[in-house]
Parts: sequence; C-alpha cells; structure tokens
Amino acid sequence: MEHVFLNVLNIVLPVLICAGVGYGLAVARAPFDNKVIGGIVSKVGYPTLIISHLSATKIQIATFLDMMAAAALAIAAFGVLGFLALRLLRWPVRAFLTPLMHGNVGNIGLPITLLALGDAGMAYTMAFVVVVLVSIFTVGMWIPAGEFSARKLATSPIIYAVVIALTLMATGSALPQPIAKSFDILGGVSIPLMLLTLGHTLATLRTGSLGRAVVLTGLHLVLAVGIATTLVWLFGFTGVERGALILCCLMPSSVATYLFIDQHVPEYGPEVAGYIMVSTLTTILVLPLALAYWI
Repeated sequence: MEHVFLNVLNIVLPVLICAGVGYGLAVARAPFDNKVIGGIVSKVGYPTLIISHLSATKIQIATFLDMMAAAALAIAAFGVLGFLALRLLRWPVRAFLTPLMHGNVGNIGLPITLLALGDAGMAYTMAFVVVVLVSIFTVGMWIPAGEFSARKLATSPIIYAVVIALTLMATGSALPQPIAKSFDILGGVSIPLMLLTLGHTLATLRTGSLGRAVVLTGLHLVLAVGIATTLVWLFGFTGVERGALILCCLMPSSVATYLFIDQHVPEYGPEVAGYIMVSTLTTILVLPLALAYWI
C-alpha cells in the first residue's frame, strides 16, 4: 500500500508543482494572458497531441471504439446527475456542470494507467481522453456560453484531429517522420500551459470559496463510483479494460474546463479553480485506495 501511495504521489506531485509555478507568476505579477494561452492550447496543442499519441497507439480499433462508447456514456451520466445535483443545491449550472462532467484523464490519467496497467492500460485511457477532449471543446464550450454553436463545432480543430487519428489507427498508417516529430513537440505544450493557467487562477481564489470545492469533490467521487460500477457491468469489461475505465472515472476535474468558465462566467472562475485544485489534491488519497482495494 505504501509503495502504491508513493508511486501515485510521484505522478500527482509534478502536476501540483507546475500549478505552483503558475501561482508564483501571478504573485510576481508577471505578464500572463489566459485567453491567448487558451487559444494556443485548444487550436494547436490538443489537436496535435491527439494525432501524435493515437497514430502511435497499438490497439484494435473495435476495442478502442468500445472504450470510447463507455467514455461517452460516463460523461453523459456525470452531466445528467451533476445537473440534477446542482439544481438541488441551487448552484449555477453554467459554472459548475462542465468541471463535474470532465475528468483530468490526460495529464493525470495517462501516466497513472501506464504505471498501474502498462502500455495497454494507457492505450485504453487514450480512448477516454479523445472523448473527453471532444466533449470539452463542444459541450464544454456551449454550457458556460449558454448557447449551441454549430459553426464552432464545424470549425473545431479537435473534431478533425480525432477523425485523422482514427483513420491512421484503422489503416495502420503513420505520419511522415518530420510531421510526427513536429506534432509531438506542439502537442507537448498543451499540458504545461494548462497547469500554469490553473496555478495562475488559484492566486485569485476568494476567501471562503473552498466550501463549494469540497462539496463538489465529494459529489464527483460518489458519482464516479456509481458510474464506473455500472459501466463495467454494462460493457462486461475485465482486466486492463476494467481498471482503465475505473481510473478514468475517478480522475479529478479537468484543467481545460476552466478556460471556458473564465471566458463566459468569470465571476465563478476562482471557485471553479478551487474545485479543480481540491479534487486534484484528493486524488493523492483516492487513487492508492482504488488501486489497492478495487482494481
């Protein structure tokens, strides 16, 4: 148990350190434009990350699509149940629903599953990552904005990146080496930039706003256990597939959701940032327990 705890801590702690650097930049009042950084990540970073990772993934396309279907159902379940809970609590849906729906399966989920389940586990997690990213840059934009935009959907680079990546997987093709290396470099910028943005936002956290963060974290964990259990039974997942799905459902709130909260409902930005940080800190305790007693 102690060994598992230390391994998980070694993965989560760098995430917290990177966010701490962003916090330090805010304290030092260094120039930092959240909107510019958000545009770079959503239009360049994540699309190239998806293509570069999936084009190198060795997994059957049918199995990959099964995990994508499970991920879509998980996000939908978090959305419906989260909406009902927020209505009951009388908290703003536009501000808190998308962070409840979308877990940080990219920069925490991928290394965690690689550690616990090996290369196959990380491949299954990538299927979850694809669905979460598509959802964040569609539904995750629409809910905070309070409107559906077909134009934004049609012009979203994420959608085209997924199509290209799945085509490469299905045909067994690979990108030309110079392009593949360029995408590796460009895709690599997204996670550090998002973590810096999170830390920068935490520097503006209002006193007393952590109360909601704690409640939302507890709510997410309860929903995660129920949703993961149901989906494992529904799809009949076993072994590595089962472990990857459970871990993905338990991931803390995604840093990427904050971008659109800050753009459309900025008055709740610090509270959402607090929720993201509390849920990430809680992961240090939750994941070792899940790995030891559930997976």
